Amino acid sequence: MNSSTAKKVVVFDYGFGNVRSAERALARVGADVEITRDYDRAMNADGLLVPGVGAFSACMAGLKEARGDWIVGRRLSGGRPVMGICVGMQILFARGVEHGVETEGLDEWPGTVGPLKAPVIPHMGWNTVEAPADSELFAGVDPDERFYFVHSYAVTDWTLETVNPALRPPRVTWSAHGERFVAAVENGALWATQFHPEKSGDAGAQLLSNWLKTF
Repeated sequence: MNSSTAKKVVVFDYGFGNVRSAERALARVGADVEITRDYDRAMNADGLLVPGVGAFSACMAGLKEARGDWIVGRRLSGGRPVMGICVGMQILFARGVEHGVETEGLDEWPGTVGPLKAPVIPHMGWNTVEAPADSELFAGVDPDERFYFVHSYAVTDWTLETVNPALRPPRVTWSAHGERFVAAVENGALWATQFHPEKSGDAGAQLLSNWLKTF
């Protein structure tokens, strides 16, 4: 893919994400990548990737300080692609609860991010996922492929219902560590993964390539 046709992707730099890893992974699959927190550049890019590491509350505070909540909302209202990774996925839900403290999320999806109930926490390492048959995100990926996770919190109860029959319901991918949890969501212009595609080798690269093909 040459520079004249490469998709322009902004990795949003609000202080809470592995921006360099994401930059390298997207460049590997042919994107024209920029790391920035500039409002106009983030708004005007073909795709916006929102990474996230650490605590839900800290990520939300950092995102709001950088006006990322406005950027995500306005891009999605115009059907402009956004992808969240790890805590960048979690903050898309209505709320997060950590150590008994509840923090409001972006509320793009209903649901609560809470502690993952498992014998070993954090859930760190490679794990398989259960993707829906019609997934665009996992197109061309072996069903037994493994992806790299690092997290202690997750959404275990998917409650979003599509009331309008003309709308396609979101595609939800699951994984399990102690209990089943949401591993990825495809919902129109908004995609997200709990795992790190940028750290998941060739399989992760395929996912990012699939995302680029949607815009």
